[in-house]
Amino acid sequence: MSDDGRQNNGSENVPSRQRKRFPGISSRAYEHPADRSALVALRKLSGFDTVFKALSGLLPERSLRLLFLSDSVRVSDQQFTHLNDMLRDACYILDLEKVPPMYVNQDPQPNAMCIGLDEPIIVVTTGLVELLDEEEMRAVVGHEVGHALSGHALYRTILLFLTNLAVRVAWIPLGSIAIMAIVTALREWFRKSELSADRAGLLVGQDLKASMRGLMKLAGGNHLHEMNVDAFLKQAEEYEAGGDLRDSVLKILNVLPRSHPFATVRAAELKKWAGSRDHQRIMDGHYPRRDEDKDASVSDSFRESASHYATNIKTSKDPLMKLVTDIAGGAGGLGGRVRRGFDGFTSTPPNDEEPPAESAP
Repeated sequence: MSDDGRQNNGSENVPSRQRKRFPGISSRAYEHPADRSALVALRKLSGFDTVFKALSGLLPERSLRLLFLSDSVRVSDQQFTHLNDMLRDACYILDLEKVPPMYVNQDPQPNAMCIGLDEPIIVVTTGLVELLDEEEMRAVVGHEVGHALSGHALYRTILLFLTNLAVRVAWIPLGSIAIMAIVTALREWFRKSELSADRAGLLVGQDLKASMRGLMKLAGGNHLHEMNVDAFLKQAEEYEAGGDLRDSVLKILNVLPRSHPFATVRAAELKKWAGSRDHQRIMDGHYPRRDEDKDASVSDSFRESASHYATNIKTSKDPLMKLVTDIAGGAGGLGGRVRRGFDGFTSTPPNDEEPPAESAP
């Protein structure tokens, strides 16, 4: 977008309305605490740049660039011009100096991705372009630009390296178990990075309803007349609080191999963040700057991440998380609650509650 479309008041004149811009914004402003703590720690590691360059060779970036260049449509002033405008707007709003190349790939499956370490590229499928309206698509483009600004391709690189390594050392029981434990942690960070990118998409689109619609469409297709945002969010509440301890375990097993959180969970998390003080402060122009990243404290980031998880556990309605809270609080009759948890954790306690355990000598 030309300079003629930019305003002096920190907003940019984009189709239909003005949006606020965030000069010099650090990705730490919108990153989920677990995602932010992992990135800050990785960037602070001694010799990280050397390892980073070594790991980057594991992804066939040159091959992928040639593949998309030869067999997809590159977004430009001549091709998919509306996507090109969205991309430039997103980079301008998040103050990403170098606009990454963007391609449209023929694929009926709705999808988008940001790949590449030193020079990221964005790819969206035709299925996604045909599914979303302009404002919904703007949030998706902002989501991918958020990935680029955070450097989230690093997770993919390390995951690929460790997954391949786990296969090679599978004959060493303890070695394979140790590596897969790290892979599990990385997947958790990766899922949290998707929540971070959703926040970046909201900062770019500045339209929560559009972000919600986009997530609903990813879950239920192009049938908005058959869907309702409040009902969709209620599904997330039911997912978190419903069932007993068996369902809690099944939820953990279902999510472990996934790279993305479930759509209803993403919608609920984004709505919660949109109503938070952190989001309001960003919109008011108060946010960490990129030139301060080098001074970010690893210990502070990990404390914030730990505090976030602790708060989530205390406020969660999930039966397993309630049990964890009870254990931490030394709840009486805990054995009885565990036993009943597998037959309805939230049911009314029977009269034959197990007696309190005798005090230890």
